[in-house]
Amino acid sequence: MREQIILASGSQIRAQLLQNAGVHFNVSVARVDEDAVRASLQAEQASPRDIADTLAELKAQRAAARHPEALVIGCDQVLALGSDIFTKPNSPEHALSQLKALRGQKHQLLSATVIYGEGKPLWRHVGIVHLAMRDASDSYLMDYVDRNWDSIQHSVGAYKLEEEGVRLFTRIEGDYFNVLGLPLLELLSYLTLRGTLPA
Repeated sequence: MREQIILASGSQIRAQLLQNAGVHFNVSVARVDEDAVRASLQAEQASPRDIADTLAELKAQRAAARHPEALVIGCDQVLALGSDIFTKPNSPEHALSQLKALRGQKHQLLSATVIYGEGKPLWRHVGIVHLAMRDASDSYLMDYVDRNWDSIQHSVGAYKLEEEGVRLFTRIEGDYFNVLGLPLLELLSYLTLRGTLPA
């Protein structure tokens, strides 16, 4: 019997990516005070990579406590503009201020995934994407937020590349799946080599 897979994330796009790849899994969202953990790590001057990795592991660990026999996938995504870490916007005004800070700049998206099983982390990966945002006008950004707030409030940096957000960028270097919040190719490779997915 194949191992049960649990996705410890409420992200619809992550679930869709796994479904599209033919992976059978259940969802068990891990409740973590991300703001508190992130603030603590930043106070310790942790790198954006370490912040993403730590949050992904914590989510996997929490869900694994409820599903000790399963392989649990924990995920987190961090946006880094230099040493600044961006979170999901809490209002349209916050979204607009994030976009104004990002425009004309290069930033990184770091998508971390940790698989927890057998009471410990079994596998981890952090995919990094480099993005260059064009110098969009204030009026375009305001209209963009107005049109897309219902969707972008769930995304770090207040944009979604799979939607109108792609118009904000001039260059993207890295794996598109990492932009969506899941290092899918590396994850599928591990699950296949492990024998969890058929080879």
